[in-house]
Amino acid sequence: MLSAIYFPEGYSDRIYAIHNSRVTHDLRDTSIYNYLVIPSEVNYVNFTWKSGRRKYFYDFDRLQTMDDSILKAPTLSIRKSGRIPQEQKNFSIFLPCTGNSSGTASFNVGLKIQNRNNKPLSGTPIRLNFKKECAHRGVYDIDASNPTSLTTLQAPDPECSLKCGKNGYCNEHNICKCNVGYTGAYCETAFCLAQCLNGGNCTAPSVCTCPEGYQGTQCEGGICKEKCLNGGKCIQKDKCQCSKGYYGLRCEYSKCVIPCKNEGRCIGNNMCRCPNGLRGDHCEIGRRQRSTCKCRNGTCVSNKKCKCHPGFYGRHCNGRKRRILQ
Repeated sequence: MLSAIYFPEGYSDRIYAIHNSRVTHDLRDTSIYNYLVIPSEVNYVNFTWKSGRRKYFYDFDRLQTMDDSILKAPTLSIRKSGRIPQEQKNFSIFLPCTGNSSGTASFNVGLKIQNRNNKPLSGTPIRLNFKKECAHRGVYDIDASNPTSLTTLQAPDPECSLKCGKNGYCNEHNICKCNVGYTGAYCETAFCLAQCLNGGNCTAPSVCTCPEGYQGTQCEGGICKEKCLNGGKCIQKDKCQCSKGYYGLRCEYSKCVIPCKNEGRCIGNNMCRCPNGLRGDHCEIGRRQRSTCKCRNGTCVSNKKCKCHPGFYGRHCNGRKRRILQ
């Protein structure tokens, strides 16, 4: 279980990233954007996690800032990789501002989780974007050759009202405050909490514009010009992920040299899954039908009737005729 503990005042619920060994979609809810802008007075975010009885191993493979003039790369209070503790423990992600500029910067967090067999937890790696505000209360550097010019930005911008576009507004400190879904010193960059994949671009808040050949809210799905066959799924541009028992660019080839019969389904090398009532390597053998005519001492004839052997009688030929002594 992995959840965020700290959020600014106004959002008291705990937001889960991983719960009961499943990656949740809570962090993709755009309604919480307001609370994911980490204010300037907060320099770290706390998380809590535990693995319970199972063994899981983690790797923070991505900790990067998208604007190093405002925010330095995030750091951890724990090792970058290791084993998730069995008992509940906390860790922190530190968010150091550069101290040279004011504004809002986005940063990326990437987390891989694997079990003891090096199998990734379903839904990982996690790729998320967050926003952090930084405010510097210093002064401008003055160029000695031109004392009236301001050369290096180290404080609120007196031209904030001109530079801060339609995606933000200037506060009382002449710092550009971004509207929900935008980031950057002057709110010029759209912000997608769930990162766009496969080369997609975040062109509007929580909206990814996908390159040719990809689709989905995060550009996570592929587009195949030719349909994947036999239950295959298009996962990347013109690339199919085949179901068990099939292979090929379009999953057009069966691993069963002898085709499965009677609507059986190939599930492996010459292995068929047969419908009820059928068996055999290729579903070629039908289940024996029980006779509905039970003749104990005779043979079954038409209309489910018995023709008794000599010396027997009755519906099921279970009566023996007595011999008459002479």
